[in-house]
Amino acid sequence: MTVLLAEDHLIVREGLRMLLNAEEDIEVVGEAGNGRETVTLTKQLLPDVVVMDIAMPQMNGLEAARQILRAHPAVKVIVLSAYSDDAYVESVMALGASGYLVKQTAAGVLPKAIRSAFKGETFFSPVISDRLDQKKRAQVLAGGSGKAKTPAKLTSRETEVLQLIAEGNANKQVAGLLNISIKTVEKHRQKVMQKLHIHHTAGLTRYAIDSGIIESSVHSTKS
Repeated sequence: MTVLLAEDHLIVREGLRMLLNAEEDIEVVGEAGNGRETVTLTKQLLPDVVVMDIAMPQMNGLEAARQILRAHPAVKVIVLSAYSDDAYVESVMALGASGYLVKQTAAGVLPKAIRSAFKGETFFSPVISDRLDQKKRAQVLAGGSGKAKTPAKLTSRETEVLQLIAEGNANKQVAGLLNISIKTVEKHRQKVMQKLHIHHTAGLTRYAIDSGIIESSVHSTKS
């Protein structure tokens, strides 16, 4: 089984790679440090499974998973997160992901989760699985019922622009990262503000944090 690791913390990524390389039936074929790189490498490598952190720079794991699953339905996605609340779990599973692992316990169950995903099964960390009763689990797998952590009103490109702005990038930097013109960035920015009824950058940043698009620590390191 081929695996692409997507995690922006190098030490965590190295630990996961060492863990998986010890398994005879699992091969790590690539590594990515942000969501945009993850989407690109998935297209190039077409791994069986992508193991992906939610909180990543440039493009968060939820948006990356959405784009990957839409473009490559055969690729399985397992999401890693420091959060285990139902809203995050439901948002992830509604995208069609094959698993949700809490980072604190991921090392002990990751190989098992990858094998389950490869077989077309869904895998939760024990702490999540224990909390979800049978009815709740069926509801989550059917598409989720809680409030999504991503802005459903926005297109994928608008979400990308929002994240990059919230991370502290100027319009010129956003244009370079997305390979589009500054004028196009400005149009997307205006659309986002109109849809969200937000009229200043600080409000966009707060919305991105509250929606789980970025972590508050990401913005503070840019400030």
